[in-house]
Amino acid sequence: MRNMWAIAKRELGAYFVSPIAYVTIAAFLVVMGIIFSIIMTNPGGAEASLRLTFGNVFTAFILMIITPLITMRLLAEEQRLGTLELLLTSPVRDWEVVLGKFLASLIFYVVMLAFTGYYVVILKLYGNPDWGPIVSTYLGLILLGSALLSLGLLTSAMTQNQIIAAVTGFGLILALLMAQFLGDMAKPPLSTFLAQLALFEHYFDFLKGVVDTKDVVYYLSVTAAGLFLTTQVLQTRRWR
Repeated sequence: MRNMWAIAKRELGAYFVSPIAYVTIAAFLVVMGIIFSIIMTNPGGAEASLRLTFGNVFTAFILMIITPLITMRLLAEEQRLGTLELLLTSPVRDWEVVLGKFLASLIFYVVMLAFTGYYVVILKLYGNPDWGPIVSTYLGLILLGSALLSLGLLTSAMTQNQIIAAVTGFGLILALLMAQFLGDMAKPPLSTFLAQLALFEHYFDFLKGVVDTKDVVYYLSVTAAGLFLTTQVLQTRRWR
């Protein structure tokens, strides 16, 4: 566990000394701020919640782009520089490497979300927000982000090129998103399976203030699967 935290600390330091991290956060906040402003200034759409702000197609698309950008360098850069082999031959387990890097990306992601906290302050000042849906929305964002980051980390382990890692991560996330649309065209039981596999389908209940166990288990399962497969990819490199 000590090795895992040491790796996470190192990666967090690398995030916040890089201008890319600040550009990513700034871009996210600008776009989300515009969406929030448009919704709040719309007389027919304003409501004292974050359901419309975080529950639209633009937000989903932003997260699909942002999360692979956060993870693209974590393992791809190590491979390009040749430091991954040194890391893997040191007295540290593969799962500690994976969890350490994942934890760093998740903390960075949560920090980025934390900057949107002023939305809640504005809602409190000008309305009477329902705190249940607000809390569940952020919980859903964290669980969704956790799943997306684990998939991005997996694609980062597969290549030495950061751009390829980001594009592949986006493609993998898009494939899970498309499962919902394919499910609408298919017949049972395939349609039911695809609907349950759809990445963003499990997110909508959180926006309504509903924390369903099956949705939590789904995102935790996707996260665990992504991290497990990443660990397997690293283990194969030990034998090359």
